[in-house]
Amino acid sequence: MSKLVIVTHPNIEGSVINSKWVNELGKHSEKIAIHSLYEKYPDLKIDVAAEQELLSKYDEIIFQFPLHWFNVPFALKQYMDQVLTYGWAFGLGGDNLKGKKVGFAVSTGGSQETYETMVSLEELLKPVYVSFQYCGCELLPTHRLYGANQGITNEFIESNAKEYADWLL
Repeated sequence: MSKLVIVTHPNIEGSVINSKWVNELGKHSEKIAIHSLYEKYPDLKIDVAAEQELLSKYDEIIFQFPLHWFNVPFALKQYMDQVLTYGWAFGLGGDNLKGKKVGFAVSTGGSQETYETMVSLEELLKPVYVSFQYCGCELLPTHRLYGANQGITNEFIESNAKEYADWLL
């Protein structure tokens, strides 16, 4: 089964975590397709029909992004609002995502302790999880890396990137 990773990082070149994740996944291009929303749509004018067609081709879809102010990046929210439409993704005749496996790969600037003492990552992502469940998707576990702004080592990031790729494969 081929897999699609939709990357929504507004500055992938300046990214510490997400760029390493993309590079690691790129080593497996025969099994994993990478689609960057900010690269495809720098003006954020999403081609809804093209995105719906793309989603239709894959049985497993991963949304990869950094958490921004305890939320998904703007482009991902816009993508969900525009692409997951009534009659296509849910509602009468809207079964195009039904049965697809959907997962998330999330990086945070804050430490794991922040997310254990203040609010969990699962709580923050609940609206996203529920949205895809409402569309009939099966949720996969979330891959995560905490503390991008906490001085983690390059070795740790590379190890996490390999874990991410192995998880997808």
